[in-house]
Amino acid sequence: MDGIAFDRRPETALSPALLARVFHQPSLLYFKAVAESLSIRDASRRLNVAASAISRQVAQLEDALGMALLNRDGHRLSLTPGGEILCRHIGRMTAPLEAAISELDMLRGLKTGTVRIASVESVGLSFLPPLLAEFGRRYPRLHLDVTIISAAEVITRLLEERADVGFGFLTTPTPRIEQGVRRDVRIGVLMRPDHPLASVPKLTLSACLEHPLALGRLELSIREIIEPFLVRATNALPPFVEVNSTGILVELALQGHHASIMTPIGAHHDIAERGLIFRPLEDTGLPTNRFSLMVKAGGGLHFAPAVFYEHAKLHFSALELPGTVS
Repeated sequence: MDGIAFDRRPETALSPALLARVFHQPSLLYFKAVAESLSIRDASRRLNVAASAISRQVAQLEDALGMALLNRDGHRLSLTPGGEILCRHIGRMTAPLEAAISELDMLRGLKTGTVRIASVESVGLSFLPPLLAEFGRRYPRLHLDVTIISAAEVITRLLEERADVGFGFLTTPTPRIEQGVRRDVRIGVLMRPDHPLASVPKLTLSACLEHPLALGRLELSIREIIEPFLVRATNALPPFVEVNSTGILVELALQGHHASIMTPIGAHHDIAERGLIFRPLEDTGLPTNRFSLMVKAGGGLHFAPAVFYEHAKLHFSALELPGTVS
């Protein structure tokens, strides 16, 4: 089987009956902590257990399974294919226990727990910080773990149950994703008021291509939408700046030389306070980009994520999102 790291002796692996006992020992929880942070030192701090004890337990688990779970490159760790499989299943095994602990804490009035949030950068630059601050004031004992990633990775993490709540853009229907809030957002041009494109009556991609442009890279959802229209607009694309960061698109627009193709989400502070303007593109057939607050359909959120999800739905339902289509 290609790609599986058997640097432990497979012949020493335990029988299924004996191996089942290993899955009730600390080694499994220790490995989970190491796999989540890819650091024995961080796992030691989180568990309040000596690093040497964690290393020993993980090594014993690898011996019992007869295969390596971690790649060790100096002080850097990464999961082997076997480690990724085990980590995924451990998460499913421990989820009911974590849910029980959250509910028991709720019963005691402590209301503790963790919410794993995955978000695209544009939301992280704009609407997410006020939401997190407001939620933190109301629920100070709930831990919020936020990761900024691409829209596609937000979906992947929700489906693989590595995130509880997601903020992102859906370019195609995804049946296994539940959308608590969804808004269709216009795609357009962010620029300074003195940019030549600011005075163009009907703004299209063809007109934009006559000026220096900044675009999101292909892994960003907005680029996936506009790519066919770019190809249709010209036989040969001129040179442009291509980035994977909404923040850099905003800063490039502020410099004045470039106009940035994007939605206004992630730039509304700059539009309101730094003098930038946003003009929607008028290309025939150009779709909107759908912003969504998402969870995995039928996943059954634990206490803390469920509270955050309901709070976020109320927050975004009442929010005035720029560039949205009613």
